[in-house]
Amino acid sequence: MGTAGVRTVRAGIFTALCVALSSGAHVLLSGSPVPLLPFLLVSAAVFAAAFALAGRERGFARIAALLVPLELAADTVFTTGRHACYGQAGGPVTGPLRSVGVDLLCGGGSVGTPLARMTAHGGQVTAYPSGVHGVPGTALPWLLLAAHVAAGLLAALWLRRGEAAAARLLRAAA
Repeated sequence: MGTAGVRTVRAGIFTALCVALSSGAHVLLSGSPVPLLPFLLVSAAVFAAAFALAGRERGFARIAALLVPLELAADTVFTTGRHACYGQAGGPVTGPLRSVGVDLLCGGGSVGTPLARMTAHGGQVTAYPSGVHGVPGTALPWLLLAAHVAAGLLAALWLRRGEAAAARLLRAAA
């Protein structure tokens, strides 16, 4: 397998793990699935970033400078897609939005539907919980932002370590 093959495999594994974790956490917090099109858009963006970064060894700061905004953008895309397809209350959007292209965004299914059914609060899906383990609902957005920044930094560290290991392996093989 050539260099492009190794890059593709590494980027694919990284994408699968990161997007699965990100969308799974999003489904757990929101109680509703992620529409398929936003999921695929985020997957393509993460794969492209991981593939581009896998070309040569880069430092943690450069990787983190790309991955933290990418994590925040993924959350924005998931949230926007969820609100467009399922509405604020979690039910399917009907009415005039269907006539102006929501079917393009929402068609094709959802990701995480079984997980969303398990996390629905007493059968009632909410946009986000009002509070988590004693944390007031007003602090939740800040905790979510901190969690996304931490996830981006962790992903950057993971990608950096993987990149360093791959570089050592290629140098040893050469």
